[in-house]
Amino acid sequence: MKSFLEIVEEIKSIISAEFSGRKIFDKDVADTLGVSQMNFATMKKRNKIPFGELLDFCATKSISINWMLYGQSPESLVDATNKFFMVKYFSDINASAGGGADSDTEDAQEIEIPHAFAMMLGGERELKHIEAINVSGDSMEPTFSYNDIVFINRSKTDIKRGGIFTIRTEAGLFIKRVVRRIDGKIDIISDNEVYSTQTLEPEEIEVIGRVVSRFGEVD
Repeated sequence: MKSFLEIVEEIKSIISAEFSGRKIFDKDVADTLGVSQMNFATMKKRNKIPFGELLDFCATKSISINWMLYGQSPESLVDATNKFFMVKYFSDINASAGGGADSDTEDAQEIEIPHAFAMMLGGERELKHIEAINVSGDSMEPTFSYNDIVFINRSKTDIKRGGIFTIRTEAGLFIKRVVRRIDGKIDIISDNEVYSTQTLEPEEIEVIGRVVSRFGEVD
C-alpha cells in the first residue's frame, strides 16, 4: 500500500488544475478531503490514511480506490470493485468518547460498504463479527469525533496487547484505549489529554469488541 505522503502527492497532482497552476499545499489537500488541519497533521505524523474521506474523493473524481492505494489498474479489478457487502449498523447506539452513553434499543439496520473497505476490516470472513455504532463526546479526539461511525469486531475482546476497544462499565458504553497493567488492573485512557486516565478492576468492565475502523485503520 502507498504511504500517506505518496497518496497526498497523488491528490495534489489530481487537483492541480483546480488551483490555476499555483503550488498546492497540504492545507489544500486537507480542505479537499474535508479533514481539519490538526487531524491532517496527526495522520501525516502517524502515516494514517483517512480511508473514508479518500473513498469519497475517489468516488467524486471517478478514480479507482485500488489504483489510489496500490497502483492497481481498474481493468484488473472490475469483478472485485463491483462487489458490496452489508454490515450491521446500530444507529440508535452511541458509544461515548466523553461521558457515558448508551441506548435502550438495539434495532440494527444495514449499511453497504465497498469491497476495498471490507478488505480493510479483515475481509469477507470477518464481516459476520463486525458491527457499526456512533461516537459521541470529545475525549478521543483527534482519533474520533462527534458523529463518527466506528466499526467494532466483536470477536476481538483480548486486551492483553492493548488497543482501542468499546467497553461497558457501570457508567455506560465507552470507546477508549485500554491497557492491562502489570498489577492486573485496567487503565482506561483518552486520546484527548484534557481527560485523565481511569483505572478499574477487570470485573468492572465488559469488553464489547475491538474498534477496527472509522472508515480507516485505528492505531
